Amino acid sequence: MNQGFRDMAGESIGTFSPKTPEILGVSELLRRVANALERQFPLLRVRGEISNLSIASSGHVYFSLKDRQSQIRCVMFRAKAQMIAFRPKEGDLVDVLAQLSLYEPRGDMQLQIEQMRPAGQGDLQLQFLRLKQKLQAEGLFDQHRKRVPPAIPKAIGVITSLQAAALRDVLATLAQRMPSIPVVIYPASVQGIAAPKALIEALRIANERKDCEVLLLVRGGGSIEDLWAFNDEALARSIAASELPLIAGIGHESDVTIADFAADLRAPTPTAAAMQACPTWQSLERQLQHHLQAMALRWHACLRRFEQQTDHLSRQIKAPSQRLQERGESLRRLSDRLRPPSIDRLTQRLEGQGQALGVALEKAMKAREIALDMFAKQLALLSPERVLERGYAIALDKQGHVVGDASLLKPGHLLDLRLAKGTVEVAVKATR
Repeated sequence: MNQGFRDMAGESIGTFSPKTPEILGVSELLRRVANALERQFPLLRVRGEISNLSIASSGHVYFSLKDRQSQIRCVMFRAKAQMIAFRPKEGDLVDVLAQLSLYEPRGDMQLQIEQMRPAGQGDLQLQFLRLKQKLQAEGLFDQHRKRVPPAIPKAIGVITSLQAAALRDVLATLAQRMPSIPVVIYPASVQGIAAPKALIEALRIANERKDCEVLLLVRGGGSIEDLWAFNDEALARSIAASELPLIAGIGHESDVTIADFAADLRAPTPTAAAMQACPTWQSLERQLQHHLQAMALRWHACLRRFEQQTDHLSRQIKAPSQRLQERGESLRRLSDRLRPPSIDRLTQRLEGQGQALGVALEKAMKAREIALDMFAKQLALLSPERVLERGYAIALDKQGHVVGDASLLKPGHLLDLRLAKGTVEVAVKATR
């Protein structure tokens, strides 16, 4: 029983008088309690285990924090939830920075979460940020230092543990995408105190042996402690100094390590790193078909251009006899205009010029013949026949058109395959 009711001017318990405190509505009462809580308790640091986790369609996160004796409701609004660097789940032990408040519609006391991180990771996160800032200031992560991996490497190296599930994922992905590319594995520990040294040694061996043209540094997901080997300063410097391009695929998409910043490329997962290392054989086949079609189009364009040039040159070339005849007629016209005493002398000069002209015309004719022969050889080099001689074939439909897209064909269509020697008729059984 409220002591105030017993002490009010000696009145009986439960009665009202003019001295009785004002009567409050429930909403007003809860509002005053909420204000008192916020004044009395500024931002608090609380540690507890997540339970009853729920993410609303609005993006707000609702859960409870509990220990062995008690629990309290919590809410983390979408803007704050989007800033946390990990994905919280049931049973996680977390540290939160929160404001104690009251949810007035139900009268429930709750924590309004401002920040959240896995419990005990504050020191590690601080070390991570300090090292990142130091190496970034040195220019170790600058883009101009990054190397571009080859589009189709002759061999791919993988640095990871032989027992890692990430290794199986990478090998399966590479076998599916480009089984012809050999894979070299450089075993190394990926967790624990000795892991950084082992990773550095594997990187050194790979650069020394040069068995591959690109390296994959991979590991599956884990806590910040599990991935801490990849936040080693010496390892980051070794990655930056590597002569071989390196792709890092460490942890899950939300996991970020110092090794990711030092690497030439960063993939969100080990599987994604394998996908970045080489294309699929299907994509290369499509590129080859595209290049063959483009080459055929260019060959036809060059052929038409050379034909036009040949026609133009042939119109310009005149036979030496025709030129001599024209020059002889010109000489006769000149001789008619000259006086009789000078005709013999002019005739001799003109005959000499005619002979010189004949020699010049013959030289010009030979030069044109050499040019035509050169054009003919260039046309022969660009001929599709040369491509066919290397074992390729051109598929033609019954209208004589080149077939470049298998999706346009159906079983039963008849095609002509033009080979280096002869043509064969085939029927489509199936398309892929």
